[in-house]
Amino acid sequence: MSEKNFVNIYTDGACSNNQKDENIGGWGAILEFGEHRKELYGGETNTTNNRMEMTALLASLQALKKPGLKLNIFSDSSYLVNCFRMKWYVKWKANNWMRTAKEPVLNREIWTQLLDCAEAHKLSFYLVKGHINVKGAEKTLRAAFEKFQKHNGEIFDYERFLYITEMNNRADALANQGISDIRMGSTTRPQSL
Repeated sequence: MSEKNFVNIYTDGACSNNQKDENIGGWGAILEFGEHRKELYGGETNTTNNRMEMTALLASLQALKKPGLKLNIFSDSSYLVNCFRMKWYVKWKANNWMRTAKEPVLNREIWTQLLDCAEAHKLSFYLVKGHINVKGAEKTLRAAFEKFQKHNGEIFDYERFLYITEMNNRADALANQGISDIRMGSTTRPQSL
């Protein structure tokens, strides 16, 4: 697959003390088109990891200036990737934003914004395992590559997989920068580096 006509987006979210009443979350994203690259990040208090994963993608989509783009989205969030791949949102919308367990869909306001933004583009989602050390043992990396191909097909070669993993690690570092900025009391965090 030639990626020269695609915008590649790498996203990640993080949440310190996830599932606790008081926590700090961060999100990070990298947008690439050819030689052009833009990094975004931010954070918020009292959130969840899933919200931060979704916010990273939402911020990325909102940063795009033109409609009708072909986007490759790389994320380590099964929740986010599977929702789009399996079209969970179709059933949610048909059920008035209720899950099959007759409970409201969490993060509905972000989902609706994401879906509105996504309609303007052609999106392809790829699941990436987070926190892989790309300088680690070759055997471990090859095993991770096999899992990557199992989830995503044999679209990307090994070298591209390593690059995607590096970008996922960078998105994670940006998400942690969002958390760090809040801890340091910064209220004017840059969204773009």
